[in-house]
Amino acid sequence: MKRHVLQSHLWEKFKNDYGTPAVRVGNVVYTKHKIPFIPYFYGYCPRVNPFDINFDDIKKSLKENSCVAIHFDVPNVTKDDSSARDAEKILKDKCVLSSRVEFAKGNFLLDLTKSEEEILANMHKKHRYNIKVAQKKGVVVRESTDDKDFDIFFNLYEETGKRQKFFSRSRNYLSKVWSTFKEEGIAYVLIAEYESRPLASWLLIIYDGVLYYPYGGSAQEDKGVQANCLLGWEAIKFGKKMGCTLFDMWGASEDMSNTSDPYYGFSLFKQKFGARHVTYIPSYDYVINSSVYRLFTMANDARWKILNILK
Repeated sequence: MKRHVLQSHLWEKFKNDYGTPAVRVGNVVYTKHKIPFIPYFYGYCPRVNPFDINFDDIKKSLKENSCVAIHFDVPNVTKDDSSARDAEKILKDKCVLSSRVEFAKGNFLLDLTKSEEEILANMHKKHRYNIKVAQKKGVVVRESTDDKDFDIFFNLYEETGKRQKFFSRSRNYLSKVWSTFKEEGIAYVLIAEYESRPLASWLLIIYDGVLYYPYGGSAQEDKGVQANCLLGWEAIKFGKKMGCTLFDMWGASEDMSNTSDPYYGFSLFKQKFGARHVTYIPSYDYVINSSVYRLFTMANDARWKILNILK
């Protein structure tokens, strides 16, 4: 399996530059987070490859960094992968099943080794139609590494977050992501414009042959010109042009039959590009201080329940 970009040296650099301490243990990267009121931390490790974990080294690192546990959040192994059983056994043998999940448990993956004709043929007919509508109406998609175009992306991203009331990252956070990966020549923004006005934009990252789509946004007006559908198609063609073999769409609903899932709308949008829906093996916690871990877990679970009630 590919090593996820969240386990890369660049993501480690970004986190440290942003001010969140990141620790590397071999091929595993985790971040340190302070537990309020006590002199301890917990480790957060998303999208890890379980076969990269050396538990003796992890234990030593956690002790050195005053961490009571490390949370392996949604490991980067899909349930349908031939290695899934062995990967989960590595975690089961040393860890406890986690009570929380922060990363999306579902995702859509698109095989970019297929021809453009094959990919188009596998798309939902409505997406193919909407792509033609956008092209006919004169929507233009351009790629950029210009900071001014990052500002266009961020404004659309921020607008979308406010409109749809989902958690969105700050300008400072995304600016640091952008600068860190752009300096290495692997971050781009794609912008869909209609009559010279930006209607939609995605921030894309290329790492180890995989095209990632972690962040995007769109305007409320002119939905009928289908800028987002054309943007997605151009992102696919861009990934192929850049030599990527896989398009990782970052996250989606775990259960695509659950139409009440808050992720369902944008998950359906991703699905219609013909991408394969996957779910991942469960999240696990590796605990080295069980008493503090239990207290922290109870407090954290209560906190999230309260936040969900207040939504």
